[in-house]
Amino acid sequence: MRRLASLLWPALFTCAAMAILVSLGVWQLQRLAWKEGVIAQIESRAKAAPQPLPEPAEWPNLRPDSYEYRHVHLDGRFENDKEALVFRPSGGGSGIKTPGYLVLTPLRLPSGAYVIVNRGFVPMDRKEPQGRLAGKIEGETRVIGLMRQPESRNAFTPADNPASGQYFTRDPALIAAHFGLTQAAPFSIDADAEPVPGGWPKGGATELSFPNNHLSYALTWFGLALALLGVFVVFAWQKR
Repeated sequence: MRRLASLLWPALFTCAAMAILVSLGVWQLQRLAWKEGVIAQIESRAKAAPQPLPEPAEWPNLRPDSYEYRHVHLDGRFENDKEALVFRPSGGGSGIKTPGYLVLTPLRLPSGAYVIVNRGFVPMDRKEPQGRLAGKIEGETRVIGLMRQPESRNAFTPADNPASGQYFTRDPALIAAHFGLTQAAPFSIDADAEPVPGGWPKGGATELSFPNNHLSYALTWFGLALALLGVFVVFAWQKR
């Protein structure tokens, strides 16, 4: 009886710890199902045939979860003198691994409304517009790309510098306010990887490859639970 009593508290601790570890594993499996659903939805929207951009009258009622990564087309004129640069450590979907900038340019629609278009990525040595003059598209043009919600900031995001045209977040409202654009869309468009005169900016910079490690996390938690059980069994056997 004394030996059994000496195992009571270790057994209770082991059961409690295993319950926590197993619950964490189950939570990761739930996260796995959620993540797979999100990835499937993004792929479905991004690979769908481009649809017309929603009319400006609809913009105030759009919710990010209903339009994020929606494939659309729109017509208008770029206002190339209102260019904004958003720093990125790499080119994302463009395949460029060196630091550079996303080139965001307002597109004026026939209605007079504006949409901020992420035309693509340029490396550091192509930052200045003078180094990619051929890529400035003049006149009426069609843009095909993905609708994107505004990018959030965190405590580590550096402050934007609108005066110099440099930003660290893809925030269409902030860019539109700096240039005094009225009736600007609350979203931006990531342009597809279409050929551009001169080659810059390089479109298709949207990152569509997402890490999904929840299964390995779940197996880790379940493995720790089994390891803890094994330790208790060995401990109990030694107390036998």
